[in-house]
Amino acid sequence: MSIDTAPTNLTARAARIVSDMTVAERAGLLFHPMVFLDETPDLDAPSPLTGVSLRELIVDRGIRFITLGAIPAPDRVAGAIQVLQDLATTTGSRLPIVFATDPRHSFVQNDGASHRAAGVSQWPEPIGLGALADEDLVRDFARIVRGDYRAMGIRMALHPQIDLTTEPRWARQAQSFGATAPLTGRLTRAYLEGLQGDALGADSVAATVKHFPGGGPQQDGEDPHFPYGREQVYPGGRFEDHLAPFRDAIAAGAGIVMPYYGMPVGLELDGEPVEQVGFAFNRQIITGLLREKLGFEGVVISDFGLITDQVVFGKPFPARAWGVEQLSREDRTLKLLHAGVDQFGGEFDTTLVTTLVEDGRLDIARLDESARRIVQLQLRLGLIDPPPQHSAPVLGAPSDVARGLEAQSRVMTVLVNPDAPSPAHLPLTGSRRVHLQGLDASALPAGWVAAEAAAAELAIVRISAPFEPRDDYFLEAGMEQGSLDLPADLVAEIAELGKRMPVVLVVTLTRPAILTPVIADVAAVVADFGASDAAVMRALTGEIRPEGRLPFELPRSMAAVADSRPDVASDSADPLFPAGWSAL
Repeated sequence: MSIDTAPTNLTARAARIVSDMTVAERAGLLFHPMVFLDETPDLDAPSPLTGVSLRELIVDRGIRFITLGAIPAPDRVAGAIQVLQDLATTTGSRLPIVFATDPRHSFVQNDGASHRAAGVSQWPEPIGLGALADEDLVRDFARIVRGDYRAMGIRMALHPQIDLTTEPRWARQAQSFGATAPLTGRLTRAYLEGLQGDALGADSVAATVKHFPGGGPQQDGEDPHFPYGREQVYPGGRFEDHLAPFRDAIAAGAGIVMPYYGMPVGLELDGEPVEQVGFAFNRQIITGLLREKLGFEGVVISDFGLITDQVVFGKPFPARAWGVEQLSREDRTLKLLHAGVDQFGGEFDTTLVTTLVEDGRLDIARLDESARRIVQLQLRLGLIDPPPQHSAPVLGAPSDVARGLEAQSRVMTVLVNPDAPSPAHLPLTGSRRVHLQGLDASALPAGWVAAEAAAAELAIVRISAPFEPRDDYFLEAGMEQGSLDLPADLVAEIAELGKRMPVVLVVTLTRPAILTPVIADVAAVVADFGASDAAVMRALTGEIRPEGRLPFELPRSMAAVADSRPDVASDSADPLFPAGWSAL
């Protein structure tokens, strides 16, 4: 088909473009798989994620939205993407591909949530940006992300995540901004301004705000990627708190919204019980609340893998069809469309839609409604009428790297600092003989010496937030779930070290940790939210002042966590450190 490039109303243009497409091409727009990208793409090799080749996805199935998992070096991505764009724009609908990605500028490596920075500047996790609460920094960070993505050919971000971190055990807290709606809303607006600009346009990266209507209050903090974590609960009646950041995001012009996997239990809206099915399957939530009440007119993409049960790398990965597990794949597809979803994340079997149309179960008008929204997004991004080429930003520019490193130190939060001068009083000054655990000696300042415990005057111990390792399902090993208690052997080791010398404890808070058993055995405690060893030492020595405040509380015990309400911020009894705490 030829693409109409006449300057006119985008909605009308999108409708004309869709009307010229075959049913199969229209259906292809509704599917959004993930692929791994090599520097030199083999168009005919089956993907380890889908079993389908890139050529089949693009040519035979008409797919025009793809999320990138593993990628080559960032400066090689644009060339690889161009190979796929050349194929897309010369076959079928001739529409270009919109490439998307999960976050790529921080520390956590989790194939289902985020990628560790490589070849770009590295920043603290978003929860650290929440600890600093600096809107200007968040806006500038998002602008850097936008420049890097555009240089790679990526025009859609599967972030920001704006869920509230109200359940201390929840696995996804590192990618959120914190526990309160006002702060999350302010930082969300700043992030969208940086990523999309003043309005979604040809210079933007389209933001996907997730997970509507707020994914934090999971029962027992379990992750709804897996069957045991499907329930989402509101015993404190705080649904509106979790919804509030999405109101801010929609007002700020978010281009895309992603509903959560979670299945609400016992929720009522406007006096009516909400159907106990995953949010993307729920018409009350997607059409009634998001579309009609909140006025969202953009694209709704489901979270990934709601329709098809899979086995990935030998691990089972059941469809996240919570509440509708008994339905066939076709019926799940139809229910998603009826709810108001436009695009199916992680799915690639386009016959699910074409068969529904052929069988008369799906009205072509409903297919066209979503196809028009999706094409309109491409038009707004200037992908169908490519704008003049400008020089691309430099990936991993030294100034960006320096800003990211500085931010890693700035967001760190001092939880305990000795009142009186001592070897562990922060900032640490002068040359030291220091015993290190969990840090590399190469990060020490000039004049410092790494020593065995017997010869050291001070110990610096760096640990991570605890979690329960699990590995029965695909992606499960990368999710930090379960108890927040430190391992007993680690508690004993820190206690023994504390008897010999002052200990500065540095804990990486990708989620809260129960520090009560070690607090009496250490002299100082500092939290980081994703930082290199060098950034940690710059904060400990005062080269860069740690300015963060806790973005969530640190509970005193797991019993207090179990007694708290998952939808209520800072709800545990007598927390060891309250939200907002800093000892400086």
